[in-house]
Amino acid sequence: MENVFTYLKNQFVFQLDTLFQVENPMDKPVLNQLDSNGFINEFIIENNLTEIDILLLGLALIPHMKPDFLSSVIAEYLPNGGELPEFGGIKTKNHRGILPTGETAQFLIAGNDLENRISFYNYLHNQSFLYQKGIIKVESVPNGEPKLSGLLILEDEYIEKFITGKILKPQLSSIFPAQLIETQLDWDDLVLNSTTLNHIKEIETWLKFNDILLHEWNMKAKIKPGFRVMFYGAPGTGKTLTASLLGKYTKRDVYRIDLSMVISKYIGETEKNLSSLFDKAADKDWILFFDEADAVFGKRTNVRDAHDKYANQEVSYLLQRIENHPGLVILASNFKANIDTAFTRRFQSIIEFEVPSYGERLQLWENNLPKGIRIAEDVNLNELSKKYDITGANIVNIIQYACLRTLEDENESINLHHLLQGIKKEYAKEGKMM
Repeated sequence: MENVFTYLKNQFVFQLDTLFQVENPMDKPVLNQLDSNGFINEFIIENNLTEIDILLLGLALIPHMKPDFLSSVIAEYLPNGGELPEFGGIKTKNHRGILPTGETAQFLIAGNDLENRISFYNYLHNQSFLYQKGIIKVESVPNGEPKLSGLLILEDEYIEKFITGKILKPQLSSIFPAQLIETQLDWDDLVLNSTTLNHIKEIETWLKFNDILLHEWNMKAKIKPGFRVMFYGAPGTGKTLTASLLGKYTKRDVYRIDLSMVISKYIGETEKNLSSLFDKAADKDWILFFDEADAVFGKRTNVRDAHDKYANQEVSYLLQRIENHPGLVILASNFKANIDTAFTRRFQSIIEFEVPSYGERLQLWENNLPKGIRIAEDVNLNELSKKYDITGANIVNIIQYACLRTLEDENESINLHHLLQGIKKEYAKEGKMM
């Protein structure tokens, strides 16, 4: 890391010497050979970064490691203070030093040479590995202000990676309306009919072999990026668990989108919220799971007022973003008919999660009752499976209730009374009678 910061400092000195026309200017600096020690060096070598990207990376990281770096660089040339517009940079409310902007990066790379500044602008937006991958970005500025006057920002997860060596997973927040979901269960715990399981196997196959298909089999120009799937069926039938297992067994993070944070009553805000999510996910190989997707991806309305017009525009925009997203997007709904047909036509797979059959319910009872705990003789799992038409989630809730009641009563076995009380509670939640 120190090698990168030294190179960064020398490049600034070179450009400032040229700008101030000092008597003995520094020669154009050369980056010393990097070894593989250190997280930032490993990243540079692994991704074969250009010297420009190495400078950009160092510049974006430096405020987090050496807060006075840019202030001290300028102070050497303006000891009595003063403005240096060419240098860019911003002072903010909390940070006492200077934070780099896109203009700071432009000066660092190109100095005051107009042709070089134009070349840098084109490089940043069209060639930079860091910029294309979303590792660095230039913050948006109000209309009319120079685009490069926005803050040069290094993504939070990479700040953590370069300092500690660990990738910081994004947390649910107003700017990231999604939450990581994981499971300790296995495929054997997922009880579905064979047709549904075969469809899920197709998704797993895509996750495993898509890169080979696109790049080694040269199908990139013929196949749209990404894979779009719809799960539909009653609550508790395994939709969320399936998404979690797909991530677990293909070593991908699964993010469930919190639609309450995405949907806004303000025109245009829903589009903005989802745009930031897709931008962040574009190169992460995540699985995006839109639970209860009807809220955003539901049927478009007839235009009666300006709000309807913008709502329909948002649906069209989302359709475009999903079509262009390179990863797996899963939309989950209780009813297939709730989702706009403009979306369903573009799904590679539409999978129904049926309420479990008698045999599947029996398997769910057997799988989820605690091992090593005695079941009372009055419990007949066959009869429970035949009599009560319930989902896997219902069964787990019932077993949890019965186990807690068993512990509370200091019983040695789980009895039928407690199980029936649990079933009664589940029925009541859904407005049904036993």
